[in-house]
Order: sequence, then C-alpha cells, then structure tokens
Amino acid sequence: MQQSIALFVDKGYSATSIQDIVDALGVTKGSFYYHYKSKDALLMDIHQQYIDELLARQESILQGAAPATDKLAAIVRLLIGDMEKQGPIANVYFRELRHLKEENAKTIRAKRAEFREQIESVLLEGIESGEFRKELNPKMTAFAVLGVTNWSYQWFQPGGELATDELAQLYTDFILHGIMPAQSKKP
Repeated sequence: MQQSIALFVDKGYSATSIQDIVDALGVTKGSFYYHYKSKDALLMDIHQQYIDELLARQESILQGAAPATDKLAAIVRLLIGDMEKQGPIANVYFRELRHLKEENAKTIRAKRAEFREQIESVLLEGIESGEFRKELNPKMTAFAVLGVTNWSYQWFQPGGELATDELAQLYTDFILHGIMPAQSKKP
C-alpha cells in the first residue's frame, strides 16, 4: 500500500499500472493479486483506511466536554496536522476519489458526509451555547471549514514557510473571527 501511495502521488492513479507497483516492490503480479483483487480495490482500501482513522479521531474530539470553539479548533488541527502526519495518503485521498468505482465512491462520500455532519453538530452546539452567531448556517459553514482546510493538501509543505501548528492556528483564527476588525463587524 505504501509503495502504491508513493506512485499515485508521483504519477497519479491513472498513470500508475499494477506492473509499476510490483516493479517498484521487486515482486510478481501474483503477489499483488494475493493482497488485492484489483488496483481499484487497493485505492478503496487507501480511502477506507484514511477516512475511518479520521472519523475515529474526530469522534474522540467530539466526546470531550470542551466548548464548541475548542472542538472546532481541534478539528481544524486534526485536518491540517493530518497532512503532515499522513502526508502522501492524504494527497491520494483528496485527489483520487474520482477514480474509485461508483459503488466505492458512494461509500467514501457517505463517510465524508458523516465527517462534515459532525462539524455541523459542533457548529449547532456552538449556536445553542451562544459561542457562535445564531444566524450562522451550519451546513454551509461546515463546507467552508472543509474547503479552507482540505484544499491545503495542494500547496502546504510541512516544514516549509509555516509550521503545521501555525497554519492550523491561522485557519482557526480565520474561521472563528473572520478578517474584519472587531469594530467593523456588523451584528
């Protein structure tokens, strides 16, 4: 799986053949087919592993007694930190969904929706507690949080100009406070 992920990042899923994978590992195609029935099954396992782990870690954040603002900040740190921790698998997860068979893509999209809905639940919790504005649209705001964080896989280089924690803090501040000075914000 790790070798395949590296090849998918480097060449893309479509341009990587099973032969490329086995050549990189120095094994036969029979060895590949012993573990996976197809390249699509391998891609599904990559997606499944990534989203299941992400959902489990999100669930541990949600189970805590922290205020909604802290939970939302922790989810942002989870997503940005995962790009450093998981690196290439995160890249494949975000970039290669379109190559899954429709049935598999449907399964992964449902889990992605579950992740987003959990962000919505944090936003609703914050609205109810008064931490967030009551007119906030939780669904659209959850999409915005994911849009801001998930797109970072395209350009973010851990160890580059910004540290992972710095980017997570920058995004959290942006999400929670926007870009207008406090005195300029309309009620």
